[in-house]
Amino acid sequence: MSRLRNLTNTQWVMLISISFFVLVNLLWLGVPFAMAIIWSLVDPNHPWSYPDLFPQVLSFGRWIEVWENTSLPEALRNSYSVAPAVAILTITLAMPTAYAFGRMEFRGKKFAEMMSLLPMVMPSMILAVFFSAMLLELGLTDPYVNIVIAHTVLALPYAIRILSAGFKAIPQDLIDACSDMGAGKIGTFKHAFLPMLKPSLLASSIFCLVISIEEFNMSYVLGAPDFITVPTILYSFLGYSFIRPDAAVVSLILVIPNVLLMLLIERLLKGNYLSQSTGKA
Repeated sequence: MSRLRNLTNTQWVMLISISFFVLVNLLWLGVPFAMAIIWSLVDPNHPWSYPDLFPQVLSFGRWIEVWENTSLPEALRNSYSVAPAVAILTITLAMPTAYAFGRMEFRGKKFAEMMSLLPMVMPSMILAVFFSAMLLELGLTDPYVNIVIAHTVLALPYAIRILSAGFKAIPQDLIDACSDMGAGKIGTFKHAFLPMLKPSLLASSIFCLVISIEEFNMSYVLGAPDFITVPTILYSFLGYSFIRPDAAVVSLILVIPNVLLMLLIERLLKGNYLSQSTGKA
């Protein structure tokens, strides 16, 4: 109590702000997440209903039932085969544009940067309908290929922004030193650019994975009903055959890997690019 009395007005404001932030996150994220965990553990033979405050029996029976009796294994295989392809293709396509934005000055650069962000502000359902018509006109009917292309377009703005920041953070002195020592373009990229770009490359790759894994609209319009992903199978559980425990199981399978990947992104982006690349973070 004595410590609280000695707090200054600024410290009180900070304490109240942090407490409010923690409370809001607890109510907004913690409670739904806890409810999803509880619903996923409701035993199939002992339904949870009013007036019971908590389930009578908790078990992993619902997880086993969903795994064995639904298309969840296929959806997981599809989602986790599309996401790495999207990450590789996105990084490959984003590198030249990110280099231009991060290392070059040219007329219309600000406008080009703004245009590169358009997929972020357009509703993904509108983009999905547009892509379905465009890909059919081009004769592309393979749902896997179509979804990879569509997810790549959605992930490109994020990869470009992260990679351009990485390119911009590379000191020109380091590049000049490589050139003075006789390194060609490949050598300069290997010894000057690549070590400095590792944090941004990893972060943008994880971002692409998360975006692809959780994207619903593109996957549904371009893939359903033949090619299902985890978000599309979750949508089916939330439809007419709504079973809350089944939906909770799929929700956790969708959310938990993404949360872990986002925490990894936070870890990668905490330090600055120079300190991480030189091992002094």
